[in-house]
Amino acid sequence: MFDELLEIVNVNISTVKKIIQTNDRLREIVFRNDTVIQQKLDENTQFTALIKGVASEQEWLVYDHCAVVTRLYAIYERFVEDLITEWLEYLPDIVTQYSDLEERIKDTHQIGVGRLLLDLKKKRFEHLSINEVIQGLFNGVTGKEKYKLIPDAFLLHEQNLRREVLEKLFADAGISNAWEWVDKHREVKQFIEDVRGSQTTAEAVLNELITYRNDAAHGAIVDDILDSKELLELGEFIQVLCEALAELVTFQIVNKYNKIGQITEWFKRSQAGVAKVKEITLSVGQNLFLVNEASSYCQLAKIDSIMIKDVPQEQVIATSEQEVGLKFNIEGRKGLSLYMMA
Repeated sequence: MFDELLEIVNVNISTVKKIIQTNDRLREIVFRNDTVIQQKLDENTQFTALIKGVASEQEWLVYDHCAVVTRLYAIYERFVEDLITEWLEYLPDIVTQYSDLEERIKDTHQIGVGRLLLDLKKKRFEHLSINEVIQGLFNGVTGKEKYKLIPDAFLLHEQNLRREVLEKLFADAGISNAWEWVDKHREVKQFIEDVRGSQTTAEAVLNELITYRNDAAHGAIVDDILDSKELLELGEFIQVLCEALAELVTFQIVNKYNKIGQITEWFKRSQAGVAKVKEITLSVGQNLFLVNEASSYCQLAKIDSIMIKDVPQEQVIATSEQEVGLKFNIEGRKGLSLYMMA
């Protein structure tokens, strides 16, 4: 779920990383005092002409720093807005009656619609029509047709997406405690431990990126320049942060559907486990979600094999609660709940 959004993030950050590494290598070639390399470069007239116009090493480093932090923040912000947009598209299928939505969601929607109507002629909203803005609210209030939550009404933020603003955006759309999920997410924790030596927090790393981005965007004198390694680390952080947020929203959707059981034992060597399931039909090749809210875990898994009393099965039809041996295409562990999408 949300694989396409994450793929866009991964491709964009991969491009940023390649540019960082390419520029780093070019600077090494241009500015290092290696007589052998310089002799070869002098023989290449095209390259010689090219490097005559190269900026100073310091100016080049400043440019790379500003470009990278600005681009990384843009990737992160766009992902958050696209993720909330997709969540709002799911919501009418999860909560079918507008009147049953949380008051905070309805308040945000209604206030947002009012602000959009006032600002509809602004360039940033030229993709919207009056009908689009009011139709979803009208349908929700009257209950005559399926309502629609227009995403623009929820994304009217003017501040950088630091922790507090990010949490508010998600909470206004019905997802509370977003940063608590981020802090507990395994990939985020691993980044803080392995890359930052447990000397900081995810919130501090995000604030660091935003501070650098603001300095770059507002024309401040850039004295503190990140080196290639530090820029690459920020790219890695944005990747894991986006992964954590995608799993958060996936959990919000999956949690509204059918919990069918729980893994009661897990055997690491065989990469399989025992699950206690209720009345359900399970088949090899079927997809389930493995979920643990306490550890911010929500992953899609495919059933690779099924065992009943050590006998392989292609399908099992449980007529009452029973234990089933399951092997998935991903790592599992004891305590994970099993969910099936409707």
